[in-house]
Amino acid sequence: MPEKLIILNKPFHVLSQFTADDGKDTLANYIDDENVYAAGRLDYDSEGLLLLTNNGSLQHLIASPKFKMPKTYWVQVEGEITDDAIGSLCRGVELKDGMTKPAECRKIDQPNIWDRTPAVRYRANIPTSWVALTITEGKNRQVRRMTAAVGFPTLRLIRYSIGPYTVDSLRSGESKIAELTSQLREQVSEFEQKKRATPPNRSRHRSKGQSLPDGKGNTRRHRSAQSARRPR
Repeated sequence: MPEKLIILNKPFHVLSQFTADDGKDTLANYIDDENVYAAGRLDYDSEGLLLLTNNGSLQHLIASPKFKMPKTYWVQVEGEITDDAIGSLCRGVELKDGMTKPAECRKIDQPNIWDRTPAVRYRANIPTSWVALTITEGKNRQVRRMTAAVGFPTLRLIRYSIGPYTVDSLRSGESKIAELTSQLREQVSEFEQKKRATPPNRSRHRSKGQSLPDGKGNTRRHRSAQSARRPR
């Protein structure tokens, strides 16, 4: 099966998986292709770019911090962020699980973006500001913890890009097919060659949620339990 790459602009309060037991909104309401699965995750309370693919090697390359594919986030924070705070984000900040790696960060005007439902709570006496933050790591809720660590809690978090792929031209909930770049296609080929040349470690037991050999992990929908689609 030819590899496929889909760009989805994931809405707020949507799980990065195809099924849920608690009634939460899932990818099944936005993606029709039952053969793709999420390459990495985007938190339930975050919005923006989520890549999906039917190729396990491509999924690994996109999701693994080892390959350092840069991810850029548009972040609305509480308060007027200072140059000192931006400098700290660029150099790295101390979190409970260690220092973050150096990042790229700059203050930006509010992007021309879709409305969020529900909207961020407005407080007249507390201003907000926006930054564009680019990281190559994948710590749990890293961006939110980084801005909180420098004194500016995150109010809204939108992933704008992963590598060369962006949410430009996509409204919230919309998706489109993307072409693999020549560099990414070459990386996939090299990764698959190395994988074929490496003997399998049969003593390692697959942990819960780990991708299967063909890349089909627990972010895939179960065909027998597809969520009912809502009208678009």
